[in-house]
Amino acid sequence: MYRKAERKQAKLRLALCGPSGSGKTYSALLIAQGMQPSKVALIDTERGSAELYADLIPYDVAPLNPPYTPQRYIDLIHGAEKADYDVLIIDSLSHAWTGIGGVLEMHDKAAAATRNSFTAWREVTPKHNALVDAIIGADLHVIVTMRTKTAYDMVDDNGKKKPVKIGLAPVQREGVEYEFTTVIDLAVEQHVATAAKDRTRLFDGQHFVPSVATGAALREWLLTGTDPTEESHKTLAAFKTTVNEMDSISHLTNWWRKHSTEIAMLTAPDREAITAHCAGHKAALTAESEPPKPNGIDHAEAATH
Repeated sequence: MYRKAERKQAKLRLALCGPSGSGKTYSALLIAQGMQPSKVALIDTERGSAELYADLIPYDVAPLNPPYTPQRYIDLIHGAEKADYDVLIIDSLSHAWTGIGGVLEMHDKAAAATRNSFTAWREVTPKHNALVDAIIGADLHVIVTMRTKTAYDMVDDNGKKKPVKIGLAPVQREGVEYEFTTVIDLAVEQHVATAAKDRTRLFDGQHFVPSVATGAALREWLLTGTDPTEESHKTLAAFKTTVNEMDSISHLTNWWRKHSTEIAMLTAPDREAITAHCAGHKAALTAESEPPKPNGIDHAEAATH
């Protein structure tokens, strides 16, 4: 049921969007540096171009060549988690949509096989959703870059009109940018950034060039609030104490149903711990409720003697 709203410490979910030449990779690395990580990983779909910035900060790279299927991204995301990286940069996420083997190509193949475009989307959409879920649920900071469709605008330059490259919507599934905490649009001109969406409220109305200070500001905001791991441990300890005081299986079952939402909000290890604790207490209650065996023999055995 309802509970008091509380802001907890969180992991960064940042999207940097812009046309070619806007400085997405460079900006991502500077922001990652500002997060003060011990280990940074980068998924490189740009055929090695990310390693051109190897002198900027220390980071490990995982080249991702075609096919750019969602599952290959997911495997690399989980791999970064298991290897205890603090920050993961996905450069870029656009390939998972329009690249060779990406979602659009997967849809075209499915549509050709079924001769039904709508049915093809029903087959492909869950795979794309799984990739988004992997990004949002990852236990590390995630920065993604996304290319934007390019257009040109005519601007005034000392009385003369000059064409300027501008970015439009990200090259990804429509609406995917709303899954991120902060979405920053980058311009080719001087690499100026503006926040298209910002739940942190750090960059509202600002025009700035991303830097190490940008990452430091995000880190400070993310650390403000309660520590979800510490809070989970406290809740687990309280739950165990409550469970230990229960004297019947029915009470235990009703308690579990009543607190299922809170249990679901525990960290995965703590959910496993309370599940095992409840199972153990249930087994103890079951043993206590069984009638004693006469002379160490149960009723079924006694009847045969």
